[in-house]
Amino acid sequence: MIDVLFFGVGLLALAAGIWRAVRARRTGAGAGLATSLIALGVALCLLADSAQAIESQLYPSLGRLLSNLATMVAAYGIEVTVAEIGGVAERRRRARLGALIVALVVLTASFFVTRGLPTGVGLFDELYRSNPSLVVYIVVYTLYLGFAVADIAVVSAGAVRAGTGALRAGLGIMLVACVFAFAYLVGKIVDLISDLTAEHPATKLCRGAFSTVRCTLAVGFPAVSVLLIVVGLTVPALPALGRAVRDARTRSVLRPLREHLALRYPDVVRLDDASGTGRERLLTMMSEINDGLLLSGVGPGLSPNAAARVLRSSAAAVPDEPAAPSGETAFAADVARLRAIAQAFRAEPTAGAANPAP
Repeated sequence: MIDVLFFGVGLLALAAGIWRAVRARRTGAGAGLATSLIALGVALCLLADSAQAIESQLYPSLGRLLSNLATMVAAYGIEVTVAEIGGVAERRRRARLGALIVALVVLTASFFVTRGLPTGVGLFDELYRSNPSLVVYIVVYTLYLGFAVADIAVVSAGAVRAGTGALRAGLGIMLVACVFAFAYLVGKIVDLISDLTAEHPATKLCRGAFSTVRCTLAVGFPAVSVLLIVVGLTVPALPALGRAVRDARTRSVLRPLREHLALRYPDVVRLDDASGTGRERLLTMMSEINDGLLLSGVGPGLSPNAAARVLRSSAAAVPDEPAAPSGETAFAADVARLRAIAQAFRAEPTAGAANPAP
């Protein structure tokens, strides 16, 4: 059950991170978010019991260290991403990076100086009293994540008030994720104190992610928190994804008309259709089509059916141009007009038979 939960949420985070990485490569923005999601996914996958059993063959409890390091990198990336969303990216930027580097170095050093680490699942409950280095390890890990989660919560709370729509919803989900993360960190401190004060500390195994209160805090809540983080960071991107889908459909509808006009008037072609973002390719295609329509004698005020008839003939008809709208309204109107012309043009079986202009 625990492996299913960790691998399930981890793979979801990896998929979302890879998707964001592809978008970041095309748009030049969102690389930090992609890194955070991928690091979260890696952390959960490495932390699964079956994965730790394999990793321990290389070095005892190696999976625990690698997953904890990945978790801290993810927390840093989320801090930076939320700070960018909140408009405070430059505030404490060096301090965040410095704290991460110090925490990573201390965690790695305290792990490798510890002797007698267990193989298989990396649980240190029995070792805290005899290995002060592990106390340093868990304290540094917990404190770093605690400060990171607090930073994320504070910035998210401030940005929620100014945000709207999907952005506000995503940041609200992030705040809920921070609550689960805080509960997890409090549980780790309580466990550490219990192990240090107990006369005979024993390894505490969990049969299920929510089988006991301790297991809920130590296993269930981290997975729920990661799941909410993935959702919270993905929700603000959904409007852009919807716009990208609509733009792709519009390009598909306009492509035959654009190809016809490009063949008839080669000079209207500007850029390769595969270059730029989806919106940039759509804008280029619309500009090419509009130039081709004007060269064909199709004015902005002509009806779609009439425009299609002109395109299938050599005649020109340019009526008076109505007053053009502005801004996003102009773009939407132009898209609707060109789609209507393209659909009317495709509806005629002889659409591609027009003779090129001399």
